[in-house]
Amino acid sequence: MIPSVPSVVKKNDAFALIIGLLLGAIAGVVIGWLHAPPARSASIRDLAQKHRDDYAIMIAAGYAHDHDLQAALHRLEGLDADDIGASLRAMSERIIDSGSRSLSDIRLLARLTADIGGVTPILAPFVTGDG
Repeated sequence: MIPSVPSVVKKNDAFALIIGLLLGAIAGVVIGWLHAPPARSASIRDLAQKHRDDYAIMIAAGYAHDHDLQAALHRLEGLDADDIGASLRAMSERIIDSGSRSLSDIRLLARLTADIGGVTPILAPFVTGDG
């Protein structure tokens, strides 16, 4: 039995459509990943404040573990502040006032802040463990 012309045309059209979609998808992936990747240059200062806080607390946790103040200062340079001590004090006090973090996070940050830039009356209870 010889297939009718309309069924052959339908099979060829479906086959051409599938091949075209596959080739288009492959071309899109190749162009998107290899030839035209998006140019991105992100730094810590570009993050939302919540994530900058997370970053500083992670540095404070590392400092509590290794007590390497120079390494902590080097990491804090990513915050791109003119005065790292003042910036860290302001961040610590803002976090304390907002109550948005756990007591252990606040104590870590207060200890690092005290070792870098001095203790303020707001930070003092958290550095001594009374807060």
